[in-house]
Amino acid sequence: MDVQEVRKLDAYLKRVFGNPKIRVVPRPKKDDSAEVYIGEEFIGVLFVDDEDDDRSFQFQMAILEEDLAE
Repeated sequence: MDVQEVRKLDAYLKRVFGNPKIRVVPRPKKDDSAEVYIGEEFIGVLFVDDEDDDRSFQFQMAILEEDLAE
C-alpha cells in the first residue's frame, strides 16, 4: 500500500462509518497491509488482496472475550 492508497482508505472508512477519529496507518516493513485505529485504540488491520486482476481490501478485527465484559 502506498501513501495515496492509505489516504483513500482512511477517507473511505471515515465516510462509511461516519467517524472522523478513524485512522489508517501504514505498517512498518509491510507493504501489503495497514493498521486501523479509532483515536489511539488499535481496532484491526486492512490487507491488500490482489491475487486476481481486481484489487480489493480485507478488514480484520479481533474481538477478545474480555472486551465484551466491559
